[in-house]
Amino acid sequence: MSENKTLYAAYAEKIDAVLSALEAEGALPPDTNRDNVSVEPPRDPSHGDLATNAAMVLAKQARSNPRALAEKIVEHLDRDPTVTSAEIAGPGFINLRLSPSVWLDEVAAVAATGDDYGKSTVGAGTRVNIEYVSANPTGPMHMGHCRGAVVGDALASLLEHAGHEVIREYYVNDAGGQVDTLARSAHLRYLEALGEDIGDIPEGMYPGEYLIPVGKAAADEFGQRFVNEPEHEWLPIFRAYAVERMMDMIKSDLAQLGIEHDVFSSEAALQAAQKPESAEAWMREHDLVYDGVLEKPKGKTVDDWEPVELPLFRSTRFGDDQDRPIKKSDGKWTYFGADLAYHMQKAEKADALIDIWGADHAGTVKRIKAAVAALSEGEGKPIPFDVKLVQMVQLLRGGEPVKMSKRSGNFVTIADMVEEVGKDVVRFTMLTRKPEAQMDFDFAKVVEASKDNPVFYVQYAHARICSILRRAKDEGLSPSSDQLSLLGEDEFTLVKQAAQFPREVEAAARAREPHRIAFYLYDLAAAFHAYWNLGNDDAEKRIIVAQEPDLSAARLFLSQQIGQIIRNGLGILGVEAVEEL
Repeated sequence: MSENKTLYAAYAEKIDAVLSALEAEGALPPDTNRDNVSVEPPRDPSHGDLATNAAMVLAKQARSNPRALAEKIVEHLDRDPTVTSAEIAGPGFINLRLSPSVWLDEVAAVAATGDDYGKSTVGAGTRVNIEYVSANPTGPMHMGHCRGAVVGDALASLLEHAGHEVIREYYVNDAGGQVDTLARSAHLRYLEALGEDIGDIPEGMYPGEYLIPVGKAAADEFGQRFVNEPEHEWLPIFRAYAVERMMDMIKSDLAQLGIEHDVFSSEAALQAAQKPESAEAWMREHDLVYDGVLEKPKGKTVDDWEPVELPLFRSTRFGDDQDRPIKKSDGKWTYFGADLAYHMQKAEKADALIDIWGADHAGTVKRIKAAVAALSEGEGKPIPFDVKLVQMVQLLRGGEPVKMSKRSGNFVTIADMVEEVGKDVVRFTMLTRKPEAQMDFDFAKVVEASKDNPVFYVQYAHARICSILRRAKDEGLSPSSDQLSLLGEDEFTLVKQAAQFPREVEAAARAREPHRIAFYLYDLAAAFHAYWNLGNDDAEKRIIVAQEPDLSAARLFLSQQIGQIIRNGLGILGVEAVEEL
């Protein structure tokens, strides 16, 4: 097998060659559509090593029953020296058993490729823009942002491993009313730093203590200049000043999670550059925006509703339930209008777009997908676009909820989290559930040293392997691939689990689901722990058997490669593979 090709892809090519041979023989029609042919592990490992549905999905085109076609496929597969058996199961599935040499070659492939084992070229350099976090720049990062940040960052890494070029982007929402509130709140802290008694923070302002150093820095820079000036003089200055410092804080918080973005796009800059106006003009040119009146909202009486003509995007053409205004009646851009222009901007430099949003944005998914679909239509090229919704995390301490409120300033920051339990625990834990599923994060449970704690269980497997290798070195033993043929069925069970890794990377990348890697690592760790535990009951099954140096060297080599795969998988998730616990 060539580098970057999974074992399953290699056998898919073998199946494909068989199908081409059958076409040449006339058993299949020319140019048979093979898109739905798959090669994957059977659901029940006792059925074999690989299974293919080729006969099942091609029988209709072949004008044959599946079992008859399967027999012809099996006839060819029996000629392959790496296939020890090819059996027809049920209505026409084909189960393959592979030669031990195939699995031993895969172990050697892990050693040969090292840190690159599991990397793929399926992305073919496609440029994907992933926008994630994009929290309002009004305070430090807290647990409400954490899960989406980790999911987005792990997805970016996963897609890079699968051969994509990735742009990590953060959209700075610095044009809304909340930024004016931030500016006024920072100005209050500025007055406080100059010695004024500001009393209680007024309702509606941001009372968090994180603005105290911002106010002090402003006092040092501006002195008395903005103490008695009218608001219209200092508001734009304090807006830009506070946003810049909040973004510095946000970048610092994200860095503690190991997260760095390539691009920070400003909503204010987008509007200053008149990108929404350009987007509107482009959409009118392509008959995607028209001037119209929205239907009267339900529940409104004649007295409190007036029909207003607004520029409306034709989102119903793309599956939305109504056309959407891109401007308000006062001429300001709606959130949707600004977002539409922003997505047009992103699409200029990417082949595909992915947004990581909180679940509270579910209501806007349909319309923004409609907008990107319209963009694709107008540009004449498909722009794949996916929105991943991430559920909030309930933060617990000893089973009791920890209350968070950004406006009151009473919240747990990401910096607090990382300081208490560590970056790796936070990141891995955030990927132990599907992002659309609810999650509890209990400070006590995430640091438990038990099988029920996935991050510990996976890191312990790696640390255990490192410990075994250190002990072997002390005893004068070293890993070797010279006698891998001495490995038996127990080792092959572990190898078959390990060999899933490249396939899992490709599958997770195609599905845009980095949590699959966390799930896989847990299963691999469980398989290794089970293998190690065999030696508790039978000394001959220990990894190091003093009287069997060649067998020990082979088992050490296998263990070393399992450690390599765990490191590679954790690397995708942005988690360190520790050598000691």
